[in-house]
Amino acid sequence: MITNDKMFISFKHKVIESVARLAWDDKLDEDHIDALKYELIPGPKPQYRCCIYKEREVVSQRLRLARGKNTTANPDSKNVVQVMQAACDQCPISSYTVTDNCRLCLGKACYSSCKFGAVSIGEKRSNIDPNKCRECGQCAAACPYGVIVHLVRPCKKVCPVGAVSFDENGFCVIDESKCINCGHCIHSCPFGAISSKTYLVQIIEAIKAGKNVIAMCAPSIEGQFGENVTLQSIKNALLKLGFSDMVEVGLGADITAAYESAEWSEAKKEGRKMTTSCCPAFINMLKNNYPDQYKENMSEIVSPMCAVSRYMKALHPDCVTVFIGPCIAKKWETLDKSVEGNADYAITFGELQVLLRSRDLEFEPTDEQYQEASVFGKGFASAGGVANAVIECMKERGEDTSGITLYKATGALECKKALALLKAGKLNEDFIEGMACTDGCVGGPSNHRAPAEIHKARKALLDSADDRQILKNIEKYPLDKFSMYRDGHMEH
Repeated sequence: MITNDKMFISFKHKVIESVARLAWDDKLDEDHIDALKYELIPGPKPQYRCCIYKEREVVSQRLRLARGKNTTANPDSKNVVQVMQAACDQCPISSYTVTDNCRLCLGKACYSSCKFGAVSIGEKRSNIDPNKCRECGQCAAACPYGVIVHLVRPCKKVCPVGAVSFDENGFCVIDESKCINCGHCIHSCPFGAISSKTYLVQIIEAIKAGKNVIAMCAPSIEGQFGENVTLQSIKNALLKLGFSDMVEVGLGADITAAYESAEWSEAKKEGRKMTTSCCPAFINMLKNNYPDQYKENMSEIVSPMCAVSRYMKALHPDCVTVFIGPCIAKKWETLDKSVEGNADYAITFGELQVLLRSRDLEFEPTDEQYQEASVFGKGFASAGGVANAVIECMKERGEDTSGITLYKATGALECKKALALLKAGKLNEDFIEGMACTDGCVGGPSNHRAPAEIHKARKALLDSADDRQILKNIEKYPLDKFSMYRDGHMEH
């Protein structure tokens, strides 16, 4: 059986593509969905797991997620990230395990150290009863040979906020009050048991209904599909799919940078720390785990995605806006109705490819050029890019930026460290740029290529962009028609 991340991604995309084709053909009823399950897993021999019955149950859950529904085990969940229990049953339940290197020493230190009667002495090695083990770690600490190992399940290991635990049956459980929907657990699971809800069906239905569906492409899209696929190539493909238009979210980054720079200038004068607003996983971490700092230090400015969505909705009140990027947390951001005017849906780069394949389309090279953002707005995709753009805006206004200090937190652990310092009053820097993914959005969980390939292609594409300034660039847009503040108020 093949068990690797690429296999799971390929099969997941096959499921989503099959559902998308049914949606285009108006065949998205239960009979066709049920038939699709047997088409994807024909049998009689299993392809990936122990039996075709388990494979079909997993596919049933994937078919639900592909239609934007919860898995059956989580009917009331509000999370974008979901666990498929049928696929989550092969990880060890007990996190402490005795290896074959056990010498059955006469001292029996492991047995003596356990206060819960979980350790017994077997014929060839000591044993730990997972039903009695309380995972205190005393046996591992006591073993003179160090043969008792602590097995941390991959999903729990990568979760930066401790949102992952396990129930009495060993199934992964996500604490939604802690989860930041970063999606890191999805690709860490070696059994493909964690995934996210997808909204291609809803987008297809909007297109088929003749609605004004506008695509908004994240700054990190440049380089995802190679240097021959330009923004104009992507726009042409989206228009063929049925989207009425495409807008570069780098434009929203320019606008966000301009507004945040004004905030930063005011905060610097007041001696107040500030954090950036573009990464939803970072904001979730801040809001869920550091509520006081969220109120006191969080930027009031909306993300570039929300900025472009509000801009589009100001021009076209009935339009449907769709964000395309590498981010799972952006899906959550679209569901957060506390911020009005945000994107209606968010899809990943992989889901964009699936959508194209569902109509037998692909990107085609073109000599046409499309650019709405400055290179600084485009730079929001990389670690340090947000801060660079904000500082650039200050410079363009003639402000002295020489004394400004920045904490560029890239990766969830660095974000936690920065916020812990902020909470403790020990943050030396003036401002925090928080990005939950290492290397920024370019290192997001749903990137389409290896980071090195993306960076190489991005450099070629960005080198061909003009050198327009941020503040000059946004002058031609109707900023007075929409709010850039989270609570929706217009500028003072």
